[in-house]
Amino acid sequence: MSDDLQKALAGVRAEIDGIDAELLRLLNQRARCAQKVGEIKAEHGEAGHIYRPEREAQVLRRLQDVNPGPLAGENITFFFREVMSACLSLEEPLGISFLGPLGTFSESAATKHFGHAARLLPQSSIDDVFREVESGHAHYAVVPVENSTEGAVGRTMDLLLGTQLKICGEVVLRIHQNLLSNETDLSKITKVYSHAQSLAQCHEWLNRVLPNAQRISVGSNAQAAQMASAEAGAAAIAGEAAAARYSLPRLAENIEDEPNNTTRFLVLGKHDAGPSGRDKTSLIMSAPNRTGALHELLLPFSHTGVSMSRLESRPARNALWEYVFYVDVDGHHDDPAVKTAIDELAARAAYLKILGSYPVAVY
Repeated sequence: MSDDLQKALAGVRAEIDGIDAELLRLLNQRARCAQKVGEIKAEHGEAGHIYRPEREAQVLRRLQDVNPGPLAGENITFFFREVMSACLSLEEPLGISFLGPLGTFSESAATKHFGHAARLLPQSSIDDVFREVESGHAHYAVVPVENSTEGAVGRTMDLLLGTQLKICGEVVLRIHQNLLSNETDLSKITKVYSHAQSLAQCHEWLNRVLPNAQRISVGSNAQAAQMASAEAGAAAIAGEAAAARYSLPRLAENIEDEPNNTTRFLVLGKHDAGPSGRDKTSLIMSAPNRTGALHELLLPFSHTGVSMSRLESRPARNALWEYVFYVDVDGHHDDPAVKTAIDELAARAAYLKILGSYPVAVY
């Protein structure tokens, strides 16, 4: 390395060292401000409400709007989520319940939304994920609700019908499926473990590349990786988190059939969120059993100009051939148009439950 190059690099590195020192000072200054917020809340009897989803969404959107680059908006969001996560943990690390074991996409969604300072609480079933928050053993739950390829997650939707928890956020996670195995040659793979949804998401790839391999559905992708790591000739379909957790090499990457394969997760707690400026409201309704009843239920949204982004039916489970409808609309339940639509809907529906209003996911 020439003397000129060394001098040029030394100058830039000295500048980086100075910037790092200033970043460190500012991060600790921000942390002290977060502590003051906690102290003020405690003085006013709000000590238990340290997480404000609407405030976090507003901060992240503002930072993306003023970001001059060269860092991408997604990188800015990731960095500042971690900063906010670390600051929140100074008051009390948030306990986050999710479908385990460690290494699942649910863990990735929980970490994406709450950062690495959160206390992760993996559960063996979606029912247990709900119960941890309902019983007060966790602050929030992160549960999958729909996949862009395979559709709704039925168990989550059924539990939403009976729970007292509120939706206070959403996470949208791009799903990259990988074939993980200790084998080094695809021809040696005789069986593939994975969750049923992941097997379905990679159906065509498996037909084309491993047509003779046995496909075995298990409780989670992380469990699949754990099983494949201990068995010759076995592979698992799972994400990067499972690959790292169980030290399994990637034999093939991005094997999902749909290139835009995405899963949406809901964040559940004992409260929903205040208005953030860009929100969704989710609700469940049922129609009286008469001709044109569903059409009548949809009219309030049309009358008020409220956009409906999702409408899905599920069996009501308490009566044969009766259904409830899960609806997402744009806006917060405190917005005048949404409030008017809900009031009108309440007068028409046989059953109506507001699941919560929450910020639209920030990528």
